[in-house]
Amino acid sequence: MPVPMHGAFRAPFARACISARFCSCTRVALASVCFAALAGGLAAPLRAVAKTPPPKPALDASAVAVPDSYSADAAQQIFAAGGNAVDAAVAIAFTLAVTRPDAGNLGGGGFMTLLVDGKPYFLDYRERAPQQATPDMYVDDKGNVVPGMSTVGYRAVAVPGTVDGMWQAQRRFGKLKWKQVLAPAIHYATDGFQVDARLQQRRDAAAKHFAAHTNFDAYFSNLKAGATLRQPELAQALSRIANDGGREFYEGRTAELIAAQMYGHGLITRQDLSGYQAVWREPLAADWQGYRVITAPPPSSGGIGLIQMLKMRADLEPAFDGLALNSAPYIHLIAQIEDRVFADRQRYSSDPDASPVPAARLIDDAYLAQRADEIRTDEAPGAAPVQPGPGDGAAEKAQTTHFSVVDKWGNAVSNTYTLNGDFGSGVVVDGGGFLLNDAMDDFVVKPVRGGAAGASTTPVAADAELNTIAPGRRPISSMTPTLLVKDGKVALAIGTPGGSRILTTIFQVMTNLYDFGMTPTDALAAMRFHHQLLPAKTIYFEPYHPVPDELSAQLKALGYTLDQQSFNGDVQMIRVDGTTPEPASDPRGAGVARVIR
Repeated sequence: MPVPMHGAFRAPFARACISARFCSCTRVALASVCFAALAGGLAAPLRAVAKTPPPKPALDASAVAVPDSYSADAAQQIFAAGGNAVDAAVAIAFTLAVTRPDAGNLGGGGFMTLLVDGKPYFLDYRERAPQQATPDMYVDDKGNVVPGMSTVGYRAVAVPGTVDGMWQAQRRFGKLKWKQVLAPAIHYATDGFQVDARLQQRRDAAAKHFAAHTNFDAYFSNLKAGATLRQPELAQALSRIANDGGREFYEGRTAELIAAQMYGHGLITRQDLSGYQAVWREPLAADWQGYRVITAPPPSSGGIGLIQMLKMRADLEPAFDGLALNSAPYIHLIAQIEDRVFADRQRYSSDPDASPVPAARLIDDAYLAQRADEIRTDEAPGAAPVQPGPGDGAAEKAQTTHFSVVDKWGNAVSNTYTLNGDFGSGVVVDGGGFLLNDAMDDFVVKPVRGGAAGASTTPVAADAELNTIAPGRRPISSMTPTLLVKDGKVALAIGTPGGSRILTTIFQVMTNLYDFGMTPTDALAAMRFHHQLLPAKTIYFEPYHPVPDELSAQLKALGYTLDQQSFNGDVQMIRVDGTTPEPASDPRGAGVARVIR
């Protein structure tokens, strides 16, 4: 599908430019010429606010850490055309919607943490519940959850936010034309990309759940390793969005296709789509080890939890003194910190537009010092000082994707977005070619009626219903795109998929970097573990680094139960050492870390 052109520029010329840009990395000069031609010939979309000329480069180069080589190539072409970190991030996001249909998306949502011209920003483009949604929409007449209804098929879908999020970010801070940043994604959808074995494995695992309930196989049965996947309907949708702007997804032909797909099956209407808006929020910020931590506010629970973990770990430095990283005594102390963090997470996390979250109090130095003072090296596992509330979206999936971008001017983007589960709900928009999320499962799908929830036997607190389903509400999330800043300059961009493991993973990698002085590569390769309040006294280890026998015996002697989770993390991070960006991609995944000069 050629990219539509206006004026004297015709589609074949645009197609030739795009093809030339992606034929070889030796054609960067030609790529820049083609981008210039595109920029000059296309009808101008709504532009961002006027910007002053960029300052002289603050860094030696730009850098990306991304989930695949296609998105890295897209970013490289954007930088070659003069784009900044926000342009590159938006191009990456749309490219991953083509090349990583399991997690990259048009039909999902997420969070973006930015540093632009030395100032921090946060964009919430999380999905929202449709206006027809009700708290008990997934339970039968006996009050039991209907298996699969919140995870597979049409009723699992929340109103997507990704396209509006990218539109708002690029309009506000991007340097290039909107069409320029979508060109790489249109190229990959039109001309195809080669499917790798990992993507086929994920397709095969997911397809068996979707077969009887969705049109998934009609679009992705040919997702086979080594095959070239072309997605003409997706190319058409991307071209409409490129021509008419991000709101086309919510108000144009694409919105019509989504509403038609939902009619008679799901709850989303044209009114739900036209009413969606991403929200600029004040990022959470805290001082730590001479850095300023800039991270995700509610409806993320991850930013609060990450800051709590970092600060309590610092307050307990005398107790950690002399302990080897990931030794049994070290893990025991971290587990006690995590008990307190996840108790607060269950008690207070919510959509801030529906119920205020006391974020400032939860990350207050005095409060956290008090919580840290409760911890004892000989404390029995599970002795948490705060009783948990009910379940809070514990089914949040690990199948998300993250990327980090830093440009030579010192701007930075840390972005995490998701369809929730692998390939979301399995529903593909006919005529649009893109998958829709199953984010409704991130709510509490079984409302609590004066009793305990899940495995908890604790009386329900007054805030038990904070994450239940309500029209227009955003479900809470653990996504935690994070930046470290020092003297107004970016020092680290980091994030990962992993559900509730996100914040504990980021904490461990940051600790490896700054408490133990590891290189980025070593910090990512080190063993990781996870613990949260429930299930009590349980520590999870990852397939990538199984727990050693001796450590296993020591933890069991302390009273812990050990379990192995079924997935690894996929951290994408960029550390900046002086003026040198050092991107690193998790060895557990297939990501790409690239310095771009």
